[in-house]
Amino acid sequence: MSNRRHFLKLCGLAGLGLAMPVLRPDALRAAEKQDETYPGPYYVVFNASGGWDTTYLMDPKGVNEINRLYKEGDILTRGAHKYAPIKQHAQGGMCNEDFYAEFGTELLTLNGLDYSVNNHSPGARYMATGKLDSLAFPTFAALVAACRGSSCPLAFLTFGNYSATGNLVAMSRVPYLPSLQKIAGADAVEGNERAPYHDSFALDRIEQALRDRHEANAAGPRLPRAERGENMLYAAQVNSKALQRVSQYIPKTSPKERLSQQAEIALASFKAGVCVSANLDIGQFDSHANNDPDQMKLIPEFLAGIAYLVRRAGELQIRDQLVVVIQSEMGRTPNYNTGNGKDHWSIGSAMFLGRGIKGNRVIGATDEKQFAVPLDPQTLTTDKDKGIRVRPEHIHESLRELAGIADHPLSRKFPLGLAEHEKLKAFWG
Repeated sequence: MSNRRHFLKLCGLAGLGLAMPVLRPDALRAAEKQDETYPGPYYVVFNASGGWDTTYLMDPKGVNEINRLYKEGDILTRGAHKYAPIKQHAQGGMCNEDFYAEFGTELLTLNGLDYSVNNHSPGARYMATGKLDSLAFPTFAALVAACRGSSCPLAFLTFGNYSATGNLVAMSRVPYLPSLQKIAGADAVEGNERAPYHDSFALDRIEQALRDRHEANAAGPRLPRAERGENMLYAAQVNSKALQRVSQYIPKTSPKERLSQQAEIALASFKAGVCVSANLDIGQFDSHANNDPDQMKLIPEFLAGIAYLVRRAGELQIRDQLVVVIQSEMGRTPNYNTGNGKDHWSIGSAMFLGRGIKGNRVIGATDEKQFAVPLDPQTLTTDKDKGIRVRPEHIHESLRELAGIADHPLSRKFPLGLAEHEKLKAFWG
């Protein structure tokens, strides 16, 4: 004990401030699990914020003047998929033709999704959580992070859009790759591993001193609020070391595109085993004026970001662990307004690909006026007379099943309220 007191005294003289949180043994073990590596799966939700025009992507309509860039006979197919021909209109990025050629065999599309509302905030919340009438529900990305890896330092990454956590897991925001480098190198000046604040000997002694103090005081009583604060502090101290693993996966040069930058941050965190899920986002899809030019700029940018993430995951050898959700909070009207734009529409689509998802499939449909066609949840075929309107809670129930968390205690805290006969059977194939 005398050596330890002498060490702490020297630390104080040298300006090394030591925080000494006290944890019960079970809390200590939970905190120390922060240093474990999460092996996957990794969940990514792409958000086209503002409301995409699905007729220019996965639900093409060449009739009733729903769009002005192609006719019914111009619609293209690739396997089970039908998609809008936009190659000659796309402004940069990746056109539908190339996207479906590369990913069509892996892609599951749902058409005729009923958002039930056509306002941004409730629509984004509904798509993110599967619950329209509650502000308490977590997003799927946050829920799966809490169920599968809440002890990960960056369990739930978000770059925008609705990101509620339900108080289940911490929300992490890392806006730029240089920011990630600084976080990964928190024990060094400006994240530069060649300029550490302390040498390895000092760090080892500090960590040992912390452990000794925790173990010595673990049995002591603590008020819940104080204990929670101590837990968070110790977790942060352990996280600092775990996050060092991220550095080796941060690219030396940053991509210029918005989604590609977000993808690099998420993938480096996945590969390092410190992250479970990421909420990626680009906005400006709300094309009330000049719908066609806006959508022809944003849809290709969005598809290029998805392609970048999947390809880069392949380079990092984690592609087979990815689960990708591609969505927006609303669609665009089947008619143009006086400003050549399209307004809010409560019917839309979503796409999925990755681990456990059978591709080259299209479920659901809209009619020639872009209204949702009811779906038989047992057979997944359209049924105008006896089918149901597929809503976001149907998707979230299926996502929970895919992730293996449908019966997790945290999921049961946030029930989606679907009757058994309404659940989509074999949605993932």
